[in-house]
Amino acid sequence: MSAHGMPAPAGRDAAAGWMQNPVRLVVEQASYAYSASDRDAPDFTLGPATFSARQREVVGILGPNASGKSTLLRLLSGEFKPLSGRVELDGKPPSQLPLRERAQRIAMVHQESTLMFPLRVWEYVLQGRYPYGRRLRFENEGDCLMVENALAQVGAKQLLDRRMDQLSGGEGQRVILARALAQQPMLLLLDEPTQHLDIGGKVELMRRLRKLAEENRYTVVVVTHELNLAAEFFDSIVLVQRGKCLASGKPADVYRRELLEQAFETELDVEMNASGKPRVVLRGDAETEIAEGDAETPEKN
Repeated sequence: MSAHGMPAPAGRDAAAGWMQNPVRLVVEQASYAYSASDRDAPDFTLGPATFSARQREVVGILGPNASGKSTLLRLLSGEFKPLSGRVELDGKPPSQLPLRERAQRIAMVHQESTLMFPLRVWEYVLQGRYPYGRRLRFENEGDCLMVENALAQVGAKQLLDRRMDQLSGGEGQRVILARALAQQPMLLLLDEPTQHLDIGGKVELMRRLRKLAEENRYTVVVVTHELNLAAEFFDSIVLVQRGKCLASGKPADVYRRELLEQAFETELDVEMNASGKPRVVLRGDAETEIAEGDAETPEKN
């Protein structure tokens, strides 16, 4: 409503929304290439990719194995520097940030997190506070409170004193996410976070990411094979195949039958569910909804 009690113009509402959720991540014509040496032809090339993400948005990177999803995520994290084009987080290239500043701005949740020692949960999550510490400095009361708060946000505060090697797959995934939250990042990146979860755990995680993005003003980017869960919970989709960015935009715009068939090289149908979200089903003698979380080998690229 306006100050005079009249409904605010739609344009003004949109402008207010943009101010509350400014563009945080910009990827413009970004590319990358792997090769054995500088003299060899590239073994794999990604790009050019173009998309953007706002504060409070959840973006999904979808595509078949070895299509470049994880490579794109590494460009966003600053681990890789674009061969051409640009990647910027609040106007700064992540690859050019000092490591400590990068760790304060960007948190990465990998497919697998190897544990060298049987840490307690609180010790493991406390690692997320290291970018804010100084040498020879032990954790303070604020760090401990941050650990408890991060665990509470993922519904795992009761696991505080458990050992990491005693957790179930779902419990472990929540604790790994809590460590990322303890970094207080602007950008939260997740690589196949639902890989070892059952369908209930997958839905719970997607809902939690949606809530975390909204409450903490995160920008969240998720690499996933979960087509239907991504359509239900994510704001936008980046579809890649064989190193090419085929499309980006809202799920309803990207989930076109011919485009998905091109990407996944199989016959598919796209329907709209009761909430107006696209749903992907296999086409055949007996149509079956695409199984969420099929056992697929992790991609190398």
